[in-house]
Amino acid sequence: MQLLEKTTLKGGEFLIKETLANDVFIPEEFSDEQKMIAQTCYDFVKQEVWTRLNDIDNIHQNPTLMPELMRKSGTLGMLGTSIPEQYGGFGMSFNTSMLVAEAVGGGHSFAVALSAHTGIATLPILYYGNETQKQHYLPKLASGEWIGCYCLTEPDSGSDANAAKTTATLNTQGTHYAINGRKMWITNGGFANILIVFARIENDKNLTAFILDNTMKGISMNPEEHKMGIKGSSTRQIFFDNVSVPIENMLSTRGNGFKIAVNILNIGRIKLGAAVLGGMKRCLDLATKYANERSQFGQTIGNFGAIKHKLGEMATRTWVTEATMYRAGQNIDDAFNAMVARGIEVNEAKLKSVEQFAIECAIVKVHASEVLDYCVDESVQIHGGMGFSAECETDRGYRDARINRIYEGTNEINRMLAVDMLLKRALKGEIDMMTPASAIAKELTSIPDFAPSDGEEMFANEKKIIKGMKKAGLMIAGSAVQKLMLKLQDEQEILMNLADILIEIYAAESALLRVEKMITLKGEADCAMQKNMAMIYLHSAVMRVQNSATEALFAFGEGDELRMMQMGLKRFLKVDAFNLKNARRAVADALLEQGKYCF
Repeated sequence: MQLLEKTTLKGGEFLIKETLANDVFIPEEFSDEQKMIAQTCYDFVKQEVWTRLNDIDNIHQNPTLMPELMRKSGTLGMLGTSIPEQYGGFGMSFNTSMLVAEAVGGGHSFAVALSAHTGIATLPILYYGNETQKQHYLPKLASGEWIGCYCLTEPDSGSDANAAKTTATLNTQGTHYAINGRKMWITNGGFANILIVFARIENDKNLTAFILDNTMKGISMNPEEHKMGIKGSSTRQIFFDNVSVPIENMLSTRGNGFKIAVNILNIGRIKLGAAVLGGMKRCLDLATKYANERSQFGQTIGNFGAIKHKLGEMATRTWVTEATMYRAGQNIDDAFNAMVARGIEVNEAKLKSVEQFAIECAIVKVHASEVLDYCVDESVQIHGGMGFSAECETDRGYRDARINRIYEGTNEINRMLAVDMLLKRALKGEIDMMTPASAIAKELTSIPDFAPSDGEEMFANEKKIIKGMKKAGLMIAGSAVQKLMLKLQDEQEILMNLADILIEIYAAESALLRVEKMITLKGEADCAMQKNMAMIYLHSAVMRVQNSATEALFAFGEGDELRMMQMGLKRFLKVDAFNLKNARRAVADALLEQGKYCF
């Protein structure tokens, strides 16, 4: 079947418009060159990182090991994927940089160090630096000669980043700023050469960003933090005592620091999703291998239904995460290319394209980090007592995974951001939510349509379920806004219910579109397991949407209106029977046969 020309939706429009399979990118479409780049990164992690995990984690005894690995990875080009060729990088697409993040994602603390360097430490200079700053810093950051860190968080400003108290005071000559303050939880802080530091000038409403280097007098730091996980990642408190910074080291313009922080964190969120995907696949490899080797009651534990359930569900959620991530990544690439074609400057287009899909970035971050937590927990359970032993890699994976729900914005903050951005875009008229919401209100008082979907369309019934989930989400969001108005911003529980509905819709739709496009490209016979996973996730997602929607309704609905919306949920979320058990077992058997994650 020939694919039609692609059309593009704006960020957040997935909730109100249908997306066609041809309109999404799927991982199966990566080129040979992109796969080769990813394989190079994966081989580095396999040879240089996995063989030294204990040494890496013992950072207090081996403080030079991580910077050595970073510089070695730089010689292979792993640090320059996103940096343009004129600054010593490769200038690859956004989705290619996501693929690199995934390839190193199973590298535990090394993945954290690399992601911090290539993302939040390098991108502020790439996107906001002037030409002199780019020429000076980027080639050495791309090669690994210099390592970077990002200094935003303070003891009293975490999620509320713009509340930072670090100050920048201009001297009487107007040549230097004196930076004073303290930053904490700074990844790569112990060995970074370049520091992106956010400080407030006088009583400015917003922060300003500066580029510092570690040779400047007045910079000091506490010893390495003792952490639950990612023990090999350098994490320091850094103190600035009258650090004299030349005015030419200001990044962008005065007061633009908060905007820099927000835009760079949008990128960091979706890149984190890519990194934890690599962790999921590593986790599944270990769990599958153990299930094939461990025998109890005269057979390997992989033969037991309870273990098959875990493996099948882990694989399903991992595969679905991959679908959401690269769908969003390609949306960003497509938006960037369209903006450049309209004459928008390259760096501005890069930032605006990510900002356009900031809702999806937040969704991917939350979904991926929580799937990884699910997978590492089930992997420990599959390993049993051995999984609780520090001799087993599941111990490290379990501890290292926990931070992902906290940094790059806590999952609670990201849930509320996703809903807030969607509603604000609707209020500004950037997204037309009013028309479909009004149609749903009329539908609630009309005679239900119980006619089956057109069976000739691939996944017709499943697409009807997706539409029903979207109707449920719009109904809850519209009613909550109408009933609570400005008070909704204080009803965080309801906002998180709405966010969970958004996440499930986006994930379930991404999975269905992925398998539909795969079948179009390869034929149904080669996609049986992928079809199983899409169906498993879809039916489970409906149940989760039902729970979140009902909880939200009970929090603000009442009387006849509540009863009508409950009836609406029942109508919108109606599904046919599907044997989840058999589908999970089939997926698990495919894993066990291959002895690893194989999708």
